[in-house]
Amino acid sequence: MKDEFLNLPLVKNEETKRFELTVDGHIAFIEYEEDGKIIKLIHTESPEALAGRGAATALIEKTLVYFEENSYQLVPLCPLVFAYVKRHPEWKRLVPSKYLRLFDK
Repeated sequence: MKDEFLNLPLVKNEETKRFELTVDGHIAFIEYEEDGKIIKLIHTESPEALAGRGAATALIEKTLVYFEENSYQLVPLCPLVFAYVKRHPEWKRLVPSKYLRLFDK
């Protein structure tokens, strides 16, 4: 993660069902659905003003760290999150075993 994002707080906005990262007044977010300790990440969006800066990647990384620190399991339905976990297989440890077969395709 780039240094500019390290000290920015991740917000779990339960009202809008989004994990949010505010960068220079712009909000990048991941929409989610929660069922107990399993969270499905559905859609990631980063404003055009943040394009190419790594904000979406930082948001994903911070969200995965949040999952680990809070004992959540991950179902990566969002293509961007899925691709991130595929590129960084160490994060598969958060994915319930019944969903791991999705990474074999």
